[in-house]
Amino acid sequence: MSIFLIATIVFCVVAGAALTLPTLSPAAERDWTLIIAATQIVFLIEYLLRFWVAPSRDTEVAARPLHARLRYLISPLGIIDLVSLLPGLLLVTGARPWFEEVAALLALFKLARYSPALGLLASVIRNERRSLIAAMMALFVLLILAAGFVYLLEREAQPTEFTSIPASLWWAITTMATVGYGDMTPITTPGRIFGGFVMLLGIAMFAVPAGIMATGFASELRRRDFVITWKSVAKVPLFAGLDAGQIATITQLLQPQFVPAGQIVVRRGAAADAMYFIMDGTVEVDVEPNRVRLGAGSYFGEIALLRDSERTATVTAMGDCRLLALSVADFRRLMADLPDLKEKLEETAGARLRGPGQ
Repeated sequence: MSIFLIATIVFCVVAGAALTLPTLSPAAERDWTLIIAATQIVFLIEYLLRFWVAPSRDTEVAARPLHARLRYLISPLGIIDLVSLLPGLLLVTGARPWFEEVAALLALFKLARYSPALGLLASVIRNERRSLIAAMMALFVLLILAAGFVYLLEREAQPTEFTSIPASLWWAITTMATVGYGDMTPITTPGRIFGGFVMLLGIAMFAVPAGIMATGFASELRRRDFVITWKSVAKVPLFAGLDAGQIATITQLLQPQFVPAGQIVVRRGAAADAMYFIMDGTVEVDVEPNRVRLGAGSYFGEIALLRDSERTATVTAMGDCRLLALSVADFRRLMADLPDLKEKLEETAGARLRGPGQ
């Protein structure tokens, strides 16, 4: 269903853009209009269905259906769903406002429900809003000052171009953005020197918001990865009984690894460098004389670390696996901090040494 709705959004946007072509024939215009009408019918049905099933999707107010539906109506996604119906309303009423040509493009906002990247961008902007506002304020102040100074330097040489500070603001924006359209250019020597300084200053100033956004993206991705890893670690039976702080400590020590199908994770006789937890997939442990398969929630590699010896088995990924690796140094530190966890591992290791498969 999601693929169908995404395709409908794409058709709506393409049709809206096609209707702005000046060489469009009446027949083609009618066809594109019919496509927009069809997409609007789909959006209307989707909107009504989401409104009706809102109580079942909003668990916080599931006991109050009317309240749940009202929450959907005033939610950001609910407002977007409503706004995306604007082209259909214009078709029905026959109204032709100044924004009619781009009304169909509003459907693009519906992709926020299906694209995690848009949600990530919104989270980064929300988290870094103070830093971004401070950077924008500094940029605004510099733009006004640049417009004022270039007006003083160029008003006598170019009275028809730099007529006022507001008119000079266009030069300040294009120069600080290093676009330089050339429609307004200083001709005096002081003006050109000042223009070069503003260009260099613009590069530095636009790098500030870019750096803030890059740092925000990295922090948000690390936070989301930590949450996902924390939830995965908490489900491992070995860590049952540990409190949230201990699980968080373990989570910070684990390094994610992706192992493709058929690749050997550890080899018998090799030096032990890490212990592994299986988050997704299945591995086969070749322990003479048997072969044992381990799935999500299991772990391996602890025997060699506990015994400070070489690997006692060869472990191969049976399919694509997502693992979390605990290095030998972190393993020893963790065992010293959590003796109960070490006792559990020793019991498991002893059972595995007595008989594979236990």
